[in-house]
Amino acid sequence: MKFYPLKFKPILKERLWGGTKLKDTFGKPSTSAITGESWELSTVKGDVSVVANGELANTSLQELIEKYPEELLGKSVVERFGTEFPILIKFIDAKQDLSIQLHPNDELAQERHNSFGKTEMWYIMDADPGAELIVGFNKDVSKEEYSKSLENDTLLDLLNYEKVKEGDTFFINTGKIHAIGAGVLLAEIQQTSDVTYRVFDFNRKDKDGNLRELHTELALDAIDYKNKDDFKVEYPKGMNSVNSMVDCPYFKTNFLDLDKDLKFETKNRDSFTIYMCVDGEALIENEFGKVSLEKGETTLLPAITEEIAIKTTGVKLLEVTI
Repeated sequence: MKFYPLKFKPILKERLWGGTKLKDTFGKPSTSAITGESWELSTVKGDVSVVANGELANTSLQELIEKYPEELLGKSVVERFGTEFPILIKFIDAKQDLSIQLHPNDELAQERHNSFGKTEMWYIMDADPGAELIVGFNKDVSKEEYSKSLENDTLLDLLNYEKVKEGDTFFINTGKIHAIGAGVLLAEIQQTSDVTYRVFDFNRKDKDGNLRELHTELALDAIDYKNKDDFKVEYPKGMNSVNSMVDCPYFKTNFLDLDKDLKFETKNRDSFTIYMCVDGEALIENEFGKVSLEKGETTLLPAITEEIAIKTTGVKLLEVTI
């Protein structure tokens, strides 16, 4: 089997808060005015990615993993996660504010939903002037104080707001209350999980006039009520080098800002490699083939890859491994 760099058909998701930037900026094949997410790499049940390029076109990612687990994922990844792809890769366009939410940790998610928890990171690709994120509380809060704020409709007074610009990066631990604000376009890397506890949705109604479901009781034991300044990722931005951004038990992410070609060995990596193009364009090659990558596109290089070459005159990439 030739394990060339794989591109996948985007899985587009309509969201109440979505817009048209995924189509307008990245050329995603959307026909909706409220496309909020493009799932780039997924094996979430019902939303499994399908190969878009080369001789494996129209084959599902899950099918490939089950047929070639170690070649695709890496031996150590298979030992940890079996034949489930361990991360979910997305681009997100927030035309409106997202709901205020949080994600349970692995233990709670396993107990309640037979799922992994959801640790995630965001890389800001574009932000309208004044755009913000909500990340955590602005002070230590008790469970009682939090519950009272929901009753009194004063939760927003307890939350921490962060102005954002292109290149800003945030790491969102499980339990941390958060929301993406209106006018933000970002790349998201997360554990494979779709378990979200929504706690406030600005009293919005969906297209059928219904309020969206809240998960008030489930969230109470999942929230981290402490004010922690542990979410903004400061990372080196050296040109033509591999800059470490996030290194956590669930994924490792590096930042590459290149204005010339780069080549390096990966035969000892024992993990797949993902590239998300956040600006510019490049040709990504391994010993089995090559693929072009433009802003808003993603490629997966199987773990069996021994050498990667990136050919470019200008590109910014997020490199993701386990």
